[in-house]
Amino acid sequence: MRMKHLSLGWLFVANVAMAAAVQVQVTDNAGKPLAEAIVFLESPAARAASKPLPRADIAQVARQFEPQVSVVPVGTPVHFPNRDTVRHHVYSFSPNKTFELKLYTGTDANPVVFDRTGIAVLGCNIHDNMAAWVVVVETPYYGRSNAAGRAVLGNVPAGNYRLRVWHSTLAVGAPALDQALVLGPADASTTVNLTGARP
Repeated sequence: MRMKHLSLGWLFVANVAMAAAVQVQVTDNAGKPLAEAIVFLESPAARAASKPLPRADIAQVARQFEPQVSVVPVGTPVHFPNRDTVRHHVYSFSPNKTFELKLYTGTDANPVVFDRTGIAVLGCNIHDNMAAWVVVVETPYYGRSNAAGRAVLGNVPAGNYRLRVWHSTLAVGAPALDQALVLGPADASTTVNLTGARP
């Protein structure tokens, strides 16, 4: 029994040791750092490890959505609290999620569950200048690039992945960039030039 416990403990330590950090440097057409790019890794194992968040909020403040870009795993319920002094009519006609929250103030009664991967574009029927995006992923390995254009994804197990990168300034309906990425047990880094995106 003691040997069995030791073996299991060693297996756990080995699995932890095989998880590494992945740094992705994102640049625009001019080769300059691109902030606020959404970066995520996809694979069958990542899909199996993905879990929805308990909840996420996208508020309406000063006639804008806040945050403007959200990333949520599949199955996450999203609330749309109206913290404005006017009513809003939030909607999405995107293929991965179509819904309408008709004119309301305060907190909406029921959250919207984002149950399909993809990029949902949000708008307001009353205020045409309002726009936001929800990037729905099926992986626990996702992040956002900082002001220096760097995104770091931690505790990623070794394996074969699809690296996906998206930015809100890409053309409407444009898919996330998609390229293969093979990761070993050590920390890794890669650079992605996101054609069509701008600061």
